[in-house]
Amino acid sequence: MVSTSHDVEESWDDEFQQLVQTFPKDKSFTGMNLYFFQGFWCPSIVLKAVISCQKHFQAFDSDIIIATLPKCGTTWLKALTFSTLYRNQFARENNPLLTYNPHSLVRFIDYDFYFNDTCPDLENCTLYQPRLFSIHLPYASLPTSIKNSNCKIVYLCRNPMDTLISFWSFFSRLRGEGFEPVSLDGAFEMFCQGINEFGPFFDHVSGYWRASQEKSSKILFLQYEDLKEDITSHLKKLAMFLGVPFTEEEEKQGVVEEIAKICSFENMKDLEVNKKGVQTFGYPQETFLGKIKTYEIPREAFFRKAKVGDWSNYLTPSMVVRLEKLIQEKLENSGLTFKLFSKTSNDITSTE
Repeated sequence: MVSTSHDVEESWDDEFQQLVQTFPKDKSFTGMNLYFFQGFWCPSIVLKAVISCQKHFQAFDSDIIIATLPKCGTTWLKALTFSTLYRNQFARENNPLLTYNPHSLVRFIDYDFYFNDTCPDLENCTLYQPRLFSIHLPYASLPTSIKNSNCKIVYLCRNPMDTLISFWSFFSRLRGEGFEPVSLDGAFEMFCQGINEFGPFFDHVSGYWRASQEKSSKILFLQYEDLKEDITSHLKKLAMFLGVPFTEEEEKQGVVEEIAKICSFENMKDLEVNKKGVQTFGYPQETFLGKIKTYEIPREAFFRKAKVGDWSNYLTPSMVVRLEKLIQEKLENSGLTFKLFSKTSNDITSTE
């Protein structure tokens, strides 16, 4: 007998329900339920999609994958990568970022495509080529096809102090919309323990750092603070890594600076598309049960301050000492360091 898609989906639902019972469970400081899966804390809302993605996603050698922890500059990196990679596929004055939020242009593999569909058709899922996706998973938990193919990964991290404050502030703004974040004291304690979405923080960062050291042609490791300090040189570095280096003529025409400007915090925050409406995650398509599963976040919530060192306005001296000790302990002998303050006076050149 040939199995229908209904049978496959129903069978997977049964398997998933049995599997999830074996995972430790906790609640994030955002109020979101988490399962400890493969060494990281996975939001319960996306756990099924993550497992489906791991089982079924087939990477192309030409794919580009943006990897981040939440609130480490994901929105900014999506905008920068999209504008750099596809710059010759649309007129400069018609950059889609002017009318679409970056999360609409660069979709999450798990949160979007696998959220409603165990085996989505991703052969021609994007308007532009090569395919460009985003993901929050730790390196060790990426789909095997991503790690084993020649596709490229662009990873962006942020210093842990600003990451914590950005994360906590983001979900505090969403209070009453399905999220009930705890106090900053509570959030700090859980963050230090590693209990946060896709954390522990240091495991996530270290995993991609080590992989980038071993596979520098496959993984570009970037830091938010470096991009803030010198966006022009890092855009050139990004373009070179993606295989679409800026030509001498483009540099003379100011294309690099133009991309930096259109993707800047000040510009993107002021765009009408990012002031109003909501960003929907999970393609609004019908499942085999006839239900549509999505969740929405106000677009304006993705644009807060975009400053390096904003943590100094929130964390107490004792909190800072504890995090500094954690940084030293977790990254000792790794060669990775974090910049905790900006060296520039202009702090309006990125989005969170």
